[in-house]
Amino acid sequence: RAMQITLQYFDDCPNWGVAEHRLRLALIELGLPDKVIDHQRVESPEDAERVSFGGSPTILIDGVDPFADPTGPAGYACRVYAGDAAPTVAQLRRALGG
Repeated sequence: RAMQITLQYFDDCPNWGVAEHRLRLALIELGLPDKVIDHQRVESPEDAERVSFGGSPTILIDGVDPFADPTGPAGYACRVYAGDAAPTVAQLRRALGG
């Protein structure tokens, strides 16, 4: 079964572009340059609640957020990863199984 990667975001948060760029770099490093990344735009706080949105950007691998922080805030907001806008390429590579 092929791995499914979903990038959840909302338009007003600029960090999702950083996350997508790093995700593509990680995929290239893993030899998967053509891997499709599905995009799921979250359009409202209600939408965020419906999809259990962890904040923008959230990366799901086979429907699971490998960077989930159960103590962190979630919802219709920008998300911060250890003081950065997005996971590092190395963190993403590990999350993707590399």
